[in-house]
Amino acid sequence: MQTLDEMLSLNLLTAEQHQDIGAWVRQARTPERILQMPAHLWAVLEQASTLLDFESSGPPH
Repeated sequence: MQTLDEMLSLNLLTAEQHQDIGAWVRQARTPERILQMPAHLWAVLEQASTLLDFESSGPPH
């Protein structure tokens, strides 16, 4: 959930997306069930994850 919170604070997720993904993960309880998350939520999570990785890597040295 910390990563989701960070994505929200960086405006990589909307409040609604954050809520929907968080709710799915909380109710899923197993990795197999988490992997069944609806495709539209996976898409925004993947995009936010990519942007988060990009931001955390900083500029090239």
